Amino acid sequence: MADYLLAIDQGTTSSRAILFDRDGQAVATAQREFPQHFPHDGWIEHDPEDIWESVLATCREVLADTGIAPEAIAGVGITNQRETTVLWDRATGEPLYNAIVWQDRRTDEACRQLREAGHLEDVQSRTGLLIDPYFSATKLGWLLDEVPGARERAERGELAFGTVDSFLIWRLTGGRVHATDATNASRTALFNIHEQRWDEALLALFDIPENLLPEVKDSSDDFGHVDARWLGEELPIAGVAGDQQAALVGQACFTPGMGKSTYGTGCFMIVNTGEVAETSRNRLLTTVAYRLNGKPTYAMEGSIFVAGATVQWLRDGLQLFADAAETEALARQTRSGHSVYLVPAFTGLGAPHWDPKARGAIFGLTRDTGIAEIVAAGLQAVCYQSRDLQVCMDDDMSATPGILRVDGGMVANNWVMQFLADMLGVPVDRPTVLETTALGAAYLAGLRLGWYRDLDEIAALWRCERRFSPQMDEAERERLYGGWKEAIERVRTE
Repeated sequence: MADYLLAIDQGTTSSRAILFDRDGQAVATAQREFPQHFPHDGWIEHDPEDIWESVLATCREVLADTGIAPEAIAGVGITNQRETTVLWDRATGEPLYNAIVWQDRRTDEACRQLREAGHLEDVQSRTGLLIDPYFSATKLGWLLDEVPGARERAERGELAFGTVDSFLIWRLTGGRVHATDATNASRTALFNIHEQRWDEALLALFDIPENLLPEVKDSSDDFGHVDARWLGEELPIAGVAGDQQAALVGQACFTPGMGKSTYGTGCFMIVNTGEVAETSRNRLLTTVAYRLNGKPTYAMEGSIFVAGATVQWLRDGLQLFADAAETEALARQTRSGHSVYLVPAFTGLGAPHWDPKARGAIFGLTRDTGIAEIVAAGLQAVCYQSRDLQVCMDDDMSATPGILRVDGGMVANNWVMQFLADMLGVPVDRPTVLETTALGAAYLAGLRLGWYRDLDEIAALWRCERRFSPQMDEAERERLYGGWKEAIERVRTE
């Protein structure tokens, strides 16, 4: 009897494979980091072969370490870094170029020209997105124009485009399936989220041949089978969602007004809006939360480009500590209300500012500023940015979270979670299972495979490990946040 689901969680800096049981508990995890490539200022790339090899290795490792036979796996769910763009040869499966990562800003000028030409309103009305280098459309256009012969080959039908999920599905199925799900499609700026189809007007605007595109399926659907040569058994791929939408599912935010915030490489706050695709007045994004049985559920999202990456930079760039686990003790050494602000605009500013040319800075340094204050400022920046998103959502939406569910690597830090609750002024709930991104992919696969009857059954599995309630008084909260807003204005260019 198949007792486990295998979740592939392909992230920005590492790939993980996690085995879950029927109760949504993680049985075993394998993880591998892979190289980041920075060929020019603002450019970020991954070698798709590194992604593939890390995924395959972790899947094999998690089975080998547990001794669980492949036939004990009911199926596979995939979740992935979104917007990252891959172009490959349909005949060989070989990439034509490195994957262009979601954080990459090389198409900033192309996006500016499109905005100045007056296309922003139309793109937003169709896709729920802004015109920004963040999304896949201009990345794909760059690949077609800059890789020798790519556009001509694409026109002849020789090439395939996909976000990372599509590339993995292609590889896992031995090239038999070229597909994506509605959540990942909704992040390309080529997909009409209201009509749930690739949009001919958008394809014309971005000059993208339609034959490059994958089939768009539900988030819980038949994505083919993993070829037996990879894991020793043909396994159905039954659930796929972009990482932030998968976390929304893993956090069981199935009712309009429920929201979660994930603190990984970046920070992403998503609130379920149900059947209504609400449009933001504050430059937040409207996106597909998940699609089941052909019916989309929508969400509003705020995307912060740098969260956990700030900790990585403090560790590797400034070498202020050896291990991220040290940051909590360092932050606790700081005096209350210190004046240091770190704006981590390493790749520009995301929502709600959308300023790709902004760059990072540290303000408020004094003679007694030390490592602890700088580390604390880096951690607090994540919370201040979350407050930025909360302010916008409160203005945009009729129903916003009275309690925020959190996940991702940073939420293990109790100091950060308390400061987050203080800055937002609402309780912050940390679940017992922190790997909610992978868990969401497993749940989606389980729905397709009949493990779970419906979303209510999944919601009943969610458990809170700890609630952080606000303790800071309103005056101090606003004083600290006011200093953050001043720091943001000093790095903005637009």
